[in-house]
Amino acid sequence: MSETIKDVIAENKFVELTYKVIDAKTESVLTTVEYAIGYVHGVTEALAPQVTAELEGKAAGEVIEVPIDCNKLYGERDESLVITDAIENVPEEYREVGMSILMENEQGQTKSFLVTRVDENSVTIDGNNPLCGREVIFKLEILNVRDATEEELEAGGPVDANPDISDIVGADQKTQRLQ
Repeated sequence: MSETIKDVIAENKFVELTYKVIDAKTESVLTTVEYAIGYVHGVTEALAPQVTAELEGKAAGEVIEVPIDCNKLYGERDESLVITDAIENVPEEYREVGMSILMENEQGQTKSFLVTRVDENSVTIDGNNPLCGREVIFKLEILNVRDATEEELEAGGPVDANPDISDIVGADQKTQRLQ
């Protein structure tokens, strides 16, 4: 009777998963993470605490949905953080929807704003989190659960996730030979 016992998500377990963030009202997919993210449960804060709590006790192969009221995570929308200015007052590199702009106030505090609208006369930027005011569903697919290694526990995540840079190294070596 050698039945395989599946590892379940608990503290100090290494977890790999993918997820989607879905707008609860429109059911449109807002974000998709297709490449597995890895983290050590209870050590790394890779996901919102509400999502992490729902993962507890789940196993590889499971798909779960976690509804989240983003107002609780990011606060209510603050319309004073939405600024529209004449296009000629905005540097050209910031005239593209989706561009992130780091701004600083008189006290030296910084805040990230996102360009949300550009037309022939104006540019609108928004300092609210893009999920602010929405209810979303995190749909997570658990790919792998296992005991974390000592190195992963120390690092809080994968330690062998080195990208393949052989193409870059090869190009660099070619450049050096040409010089």
